[in-house]
Amino acid sequence: MAAMPAGAAVFKAGRFQVEVRHVKQRRDHELPKPVMVLAPSEAGSYPVLLFLHGFLVLGGCYQKLLTHVASHGFIAVAPQLYGIMFDVNDMKDIESTSQIINWIAGGGLAHVLKDIFRLKDVKPDLSKVALAGHSRGGDTAFSVALGLGDAKTKLALKLSALIGIEPVAGASKDHQMEPKVLTFKPQSLDVGMPVMVLGTGKTCPCAPDHVNHAEFYDECKPPRYHLVVKDYGHLDMVDDHVLMFFHNLACQANSDDTNGLVRRTMGGAMVAFMRATMDHKDEDLNAILADKQLAPATLEPVEHNP
Repeated sequence: MAAMPAGAAVFKAGRFQVEVRHVKQRRDHELPKPVMVLAPSEAGSYPVLLFLHGFLVLGGCYQKLLTHVASHGFIAVAPQLYGIMFDVNDMKDIESTSQIINWIAGGGLAHVLKDIFRLKDVKPDLSKVALAGHSRGGDTAFSVALGLGDAKTKLALKLSALIGIEPVAGASKDHQMEPKVLTFKPQSLDVGMPVMVLGTGKTCPCAPDHVNHAEFYDECKPPRYHLVVKDYGHLDMVDDHVLMFFHNLACQANSDDTNGLVRRTMGGAMVAFMRATMDHKDEDLNAILADKQLAPATLEPVEHNP
């Protein structure tokens, strides 16, 4: 059997079996929001990915994407920041995200792994924590990384990497969510860590020009990476058969039943990026940047400024 080319393995399921639990908000352990936690079942210490859901999408709708990531040796935490409501003020989400980061820092995640998962030898590596978000959650992730808003909670962990998946800052250039993240000046956003921005190629009313992934990438200071999954749209990375308000109005999913390809492509890119930034193992990321054909779905464009 021919050896798998460098970089290709991240687009296939990893070697770890993944356990998933949905944990309710718990005052006794200061968990401020319900969370979905995904973790390898094998003993070890694993980097952590905190993932923020998009507007009108439940955190649990990203289980397949995050299972792919976790299978490569990561613990993923996906909180439910708010319910299905038309509230585009990001201030509460920033505060909630900060509280969840500090819940992780204070041993809350370790408690869940030990006492709820019953995985006493699976531990989070708190020296390696990445923050990611999709759509509105991507904007929130940038806000937290930049220290925007009026969050009362100061972060007790240093973040290692930032990932924006189809981040959206608002309805238009003149109508950003609060706090305003985008400045419309190239390389003006200094988040103090490497950034990967993942986008999709299909135009979509809920990810307008000038406030979508392309603008976020343009404004990030290096090191920065930009990968666009050409033939897919704004919601194609969520689980299949999820009923969402925007699906049939503006941000419909791909109709070809091939969303597993975009989840594997984005999940693999996230794994490669986090390995490079948190474990200093950049072979997979470099291979993907050098050969766009490695991914299951077409990547165009692929940009980076290390």
